[in-house]
Amino acid sequence: MNDSVDKLVIFLAKRDGIDKLVKTFQYVSKLVNWHVEASHPATAKRFKQWEVAAGLSRKAFRTGRFLTGFNVLRRNPGSTLSLRLLAVLANAGEMVYFFFDHFLWLARIGTIDASLARRMSFISAFGESVGYIFFIIADFILLREGLRVERKMRSSEEKTEEDEKGIRRIRSDRVMRLMAVAANVADLFIAVADIEPNPFCNHTVTLGISGLVSAWAGWYRNWPS
Repeated sequence: MNDSVDKLVIFLAKRDGIDKLVKTFQYVSKLVNWHVEASHPATAKRFKQWEVAAGLSRKAFRTGRFLTGFNVLRRNPGSTLSLRLLAVLANAGEMVYFFFDHFLWLARIGTIDASLARRMSFISAFGESVGYIFFIIADFILLREGLRVERKMRSSEEKTEEDEKGIRRIRSDRVMRLMAVAANVADLFIAVADIEPNPFCNHTVTLGISGLVSAWAGWYRNWPS
């Protein structure tokens, strides 16, 4: 019990930990609002307000986050030329997303012209989509490479203790990368809903489930081991 409490404290001390918790609030309230809108309009209104407040608070909390892309590229540029190129494109898209998200937040709270909100939302979501696509491609390349290395280790006639440890590391990395792919695909649906509104991506259930998949995959990845 104490170990779980300690991990929760560590998780919530992280910027990403808080973001995933508030994102859960945001998309649960979106789904509840949709579910009770016809039968309990007063309750639906409260959950709509919670959704909006959670969304705006997440944008405020992400102030300056676009700079993290520089740090990621500096610390882990990629092991091959193709992965370095994918890392640059993915992080560039994410930086555009976070940078223009600041202006979207300011437009929605009335600090700057509210008519700019739609334009800022489009630019932010476009950068976000580009980033997610390249992140997904890079993760699939690394997943394939991990499988190749694991098969090679398993085919060895005399597996050493180091081989066993290496296989465990590869499996652990695979789970984390699959969680990243799930989160990025889910967020891509949300971004497409902003770029090119359509009945499927913009449906409340699609957005709600996508938001929760992203939040909970991120929760798993950030939870202390």
